[in-house]
Amino acid sequence: MSRNYKEDQSSEVEALDSIYCGEMEILATEPFHKFQIPIATEDYNAEENENGLSCKLVFTYTATYPDAAPLVEIEEAENFEDTFETRLLEHLRETIEENIGMEMIFSLVSSAQEWLNQRWDEHTTHAEEQRVQKLREVEEEERKKFEGTRVSVETFMKWKLDFEESTGIAAKREKINDCKKLTGRELFMCDNTLNDSDIKFLLAAGENIENVKIDETLFQDIGELDLDDDDDEDWVPGADDDDD
Repeated sequence: MSRNYKEDQSSEVEALDSIYCGEMEILATEPFHKFQIPIATEDYNAEENENGLSCKLVFTYTATYPDAAPLVEIEEAENFEDTFETRLLEHLRETIEENIGMEMIFSLVSSAQEWLNQRWDEHTTHAEEQRVQKLREVEEEERKKFEGTRVSVETFMKWKLDFEESTGIAAKREKINDCKKLTGRELFMCDNTLNDSDIKFLLAAGENIENVKIDETLFQDIGELDLDDDDDEDWVPGADDDDD
């Protein structure tokens, strides 16, 4: 007994219409039924048209469907990447081959719906990874602004030498090392800051240099003093006491 393809097709259309009530749209009945069923991911918002994926699957029966494949088209795709339509049709062809001989429209719609969900999950995961990566890059740039240059022993010593050279510390240290080899008199002449050391001590003690009084009588007889250098050199402490 031959199969009544027309009758089987009409029965499937009635079943599909009850399943996708209000969503399925019949476009033609002759020579064969042609109808469309919309599918979309859960996040899809038709008003904003930004989140999620959506399209309409258009099916057209052939003379010997379901023993032969139906015609499948994709229309009004939203937010599809360039390769999505081709990839989805290939996915549906594989599903058709698995279901030849059986009414398969419901299986095709379900398989296409699952495929869209997978693609959208991949898209959102990738977008989140990019967002996190971008955030890390921004945080890294901000951290570098406050981190400065990492210091090693070599870089620190170079900075120290440059700093001492630019501030004059190196020259002062060299001068001090030279002065260490000098006599007291030479040291005094080498460092002019010793000239006013007494004044600095007075100021540090809170004395007003203008108020310091000098007893001039201490210097009245200074001209009568015997300052012969030869006598000073021959004099030995305690020598006069022996003469007495």
